[in-house]
Amino acid sequence: MVLLSRLTRRALTCVAVIGFVAASIPAHADETGTWQSVKKAGVLRCGAAVAPPYVMRDPKTGEYSGFFSEICRSFGQNVLKVKVEFVDTTWDNIVAGLQSDKWDLSMALNDTPEREKAISFSAPATDYNVSFVYNKNNPKVPKGAHTITEIDKPGVTVAVMSGTAQDKAISAVFKQATIMRLPGNDETRLALMSKRADLLADANITNMLLTEAHPEWASTIQPTPPLAQQEVAFGLRKETPAADIAVLNKYVDEQVKSGSVNRLIKTAVQAMLVTNK
Repeated sequence: MVLLSRLTRRALTCVAVIGFVAASIPAHADETGTWQSVKKAGVLRCGAAVAPPYVMRDPKTGEYSGFFSEICRSFGQNVLKVKVEFVDTTWDNIVAGLQSDKWDLSMALNDTPEREKAISFSAPATDYNVSFVYNKNNPKVPKGAHTITEIDKPGVTVAVMSGTAQDKAISAVFKQATIMRLPGNDETRLALMSKRADLLADANITNMLLTEAHPEWASTIQPTPPLAQQEVAFGLRKETPAADIAVLNKYVDEQVKSGSVNRLIKTAVQAMLVTNK
């Protein structure tokens, strides 16, 4: 019993020491890190450019939803234990605002080599590629089209949100069609629905919302090969410590593996479908 008692005490001492060391490592990293600054301020600022279902904003209440908004809100409240504030911005300014410390995280950014030169990225929450929505009755769009060559024709107009990943993607491959750059998602959809544009270039998930909301006229072209296949993640300032990025990565990975992100996507899609009815 004496031997057992001594072994038990030693084991408990080892556990206590290991626990102390493990706890002290992130605490030390936090003392000069991004998240420590956020904790001192008491608020996590999330840069928000609207792109359903990633980031959505109720025009009447100003409330944010969408699956990236929910991940950002949950990370701030449940991991950092602070309030969460969404800062309105545009896709043209989403990177510059982050660099100038107007917010702490940029939501739903495509991880591209160009952006990696300016900012850091978290682990991805989902994948992305560009698709095109068109009116089934539009004679300018060939039925069964599945390549860029089939739709990149003189007289064809493609609407896209200015400054987005899809803007950069189509600018690189469209040589003959006219690109209509507009400030937001509502404007691009209106351009297509009013027939000022023949095609709407957007994220595959976002375009899925439009076709499911309007199956009577809307159809999708998913280019072959996929256009701008990328990962969608949070953007962080370049100087963010690796330890802080690891904290966010761990949380994002957990949300993906648990199926939480897929559930949030489905919820956002359903909300959009109800809104568009």
